[in-house]
Amino acid sequence: MPDRTAQMIEYIVNEIIRRPGTRIDETTPLVSSGLIDSLTLLDILQKLEDITNTRLPVGKIQAKDMDTVASMFSAAERFGLPRK
Repeated sequence: MPDRTAQMIEYIVNEIIRRPGTRIDETTPLVSSGLIDSLTLLDILQKLEDITNTRLPVGKIQAKDMDTVASMFSAAERFGLPRK
């Protein structure tokens, strides 16, 4: 698992989900399973921007793009703009 994937998983488990013993991987459904809610998506999006060193246009990102860690990084690759 690449370092950035591990960083995102660690952030989601420790800062967003905060349930001891919860394990996720890059393909675990997060939004559709109810592990995270829509209110936390902006926090996760900001962390994704930090990890990928990009700016992500909020208007182009949909909940389905944030459902798994793998889909988050895919969306960052598709929509991310380099930070200046």
